[in-house]
Amino acid sequence: MERLFAKLGIPSVDTDSIAHQLTVAGGAAMAAIRAAFGDAVIASDGALDRAAMRSRVFADAAERQRLEAILHPMIRAESMRQLAAVRAPYVLLGVPLLFETRLFDGVIQRSLLVDCTEEVQKQRVMARSGLSADQVAAIMAAQMPRTQRLLLADDVIENNGDLAELALQVDDKHRYYLACFGLPAPA
Repeated sequence: MERLFAKLGIPSVDTDSIAHQLTVAGGAAMAAIRAAFGDAVIASDGALDRAAMRSRVFADAAERQRLEAILHPMIRAESMRQLAAVRAPYVLLGVPLLFETRLFDGVIQRSLLVDCTEEVQKQRVMARSGLSADQVAAIMAAQMPRTQRLLLADDVIENNGDLAELALQVDDKHRYYLACFGLPAPA
């Protein structure tokens, strides 16, 4: 979806990408993660062993909170740095767990939820990540229910269809956001 907005000239800051940058070998979060969790979650190349950490944090909420206490302040700081550097009519801030973390309360003006059915979500995550259905179910169970996210979102784009359908919705939202922020719509 960010690529579709980018085609319209709207940049994005992606907190998932920031988290990945923080957890590569030599990443800014790696020393604190190693100190908190030990070598069992460090891959042979020095990066975060995502599978090991995933198993750990989705089995124990306290472990997830400990990891979040390390990563979230760093993610917020880098996101704010990137946001400050952008000059555009508006900027997308991609935050997968926006409502769960409350990390960007007071920063965003509108929330846009890209929604799909839970079955579509499971299938896409499994195809993208290679995780099993049980692993995806455990991750989804740790997240806010879809119905609650839908209630909290200011705006929703439904993403159960194909890319052409998504592009039409993105174009509509883009025009809507320009109008919300008092900017002229494209010709």
